[in-house]
Amino acid sequence: AILRANNQQIPIVLGSATPSLETLNNINEQRYTVHHLKHRANKKPLPAINLVNLCNQKLQEGMADTLLARIKQHLDLKGQVLLFINRRGFAPLLMCHDCGWTTNCQRCDAHMTYHKRRNQLHCHHCGSQRPAPDTCADCGSSDVIAIGAGTERIEHYLQSAFPDTHVSRIDRDTTRNKGSLEAKLNQARSGESGILVGTQMLAKGHDFPNITLVCILDTDQALFSADFRATEHLAQLITQVSGRAGRAEKAGEVLIQTHHPEHPLLQTLLHHGYSAFAEAALQERKAAGLPPSRRLALLRCESVSLDAAQKFLEQAMALAHEIDIPDLDIFGPLAAPMERRAGRYRHQIMLQSAERKPLLRFLSWWAPQLQQLVSARKVRWSLDVDPYDTF
Repeated sequence: AILRANNQQIPIVLGSATPSLETLNNINEQRYTVHHLKHRANKKPLPAINLVNLCNQKLQEGMADTLLARIKQHLDLKGQVLLFINRRGFAPLLMCHDCGWTTNCQRCDAHMTYHKRRNQLHCHHCGSQRPAPDTCADCGSSDVIAIGAGTERIEHYLQSAFPDTHVSRIDRDTTRNKGSLEAKLNQARSGESGILVGTQMLAKGHDFPNITLVCILDTDQALFSADFRATEHLAQLITQVSGRAGRAEKAGEVLIQTHHPEHPLLQTLLHHGYSAFAEAALQERKAAGLPPSRRLALLRCESVSLDAAQKFLEQAMALAHEIDIPDLDIFGPLAAPMERRAGRYRHQIMLQSAERKPLLRFLSWWAPQLQQLVSARKVRWSLDVDPYDTF
């Protein structure tokens, strides 16, 4: 949209409560003009945000007793409750309690998610499915347990804990059929569903006027992710989900569960808001030499043969060293954080530059050279400029 507006020489307006760090960097460098909307359209106050420290607490399917008590209090006051967990299914994996065997995907470096209603294992990366086992594949034990919680497990527990309240789950699994999403959203708006459980499908763009409590169940995984954008995405999600509470007459409240309440990201969001977090994150990115302070590109390669992928990238690196481009750093070849997905090995080369022009000048020379390599015909490869993620 930005490129089209520039080509047509017409203004463009970008609107977000949680602008990306790239957008904020453009504001700081005066490429964009910024206008702040400091209040909600209806002038209602933003919800109060509090942290629930999970350390040394007894948990019910991943939820603290203090959180469950607040859910009951809001329901008693005729408010609606939204529970956000960005993980589908009943549990992230099944594990043998006797020997530690886990349900791994045969085609990816990932665990398969247990879906209890269908009694199946699903890989959310490649889409493969198989029946859930009754016994351990290694030792034959029948003591196979579900580890962790997803939306299905949270829905199942809450329906038993609050039997007089209708619990509605909104995720990709429950909204596949035509019209099912709109039907569930209508149930939420009408008040028929007292508790909503969902993924980021519920995070933004919805107005549920009677929601007074938002509970964010799982933040710790993103706090320590290998993806350098993970904390930015988490801060955006927390801010967006929090905005679902207290949008009408009743005041809103947000509870965030974590084992790390002292984490700087959570403390900054809690006391100073998203803008303060973003400014601090921009400084961290600059110190680490990561976007948007430096330009990034990835040469991605995948193949059913590990040797073929490695050979192509080794030859690509040899080509890269034939030309000297000032202020261009090249790292690799490296395995992707998830090395094998859908039966293919995935490796990459990372390129960094302080300015875009040297990077694009190098890529315009490099790409035709890569196409001429015999090893390029045995792999899938692509050049990703300004990659959204490094996975």
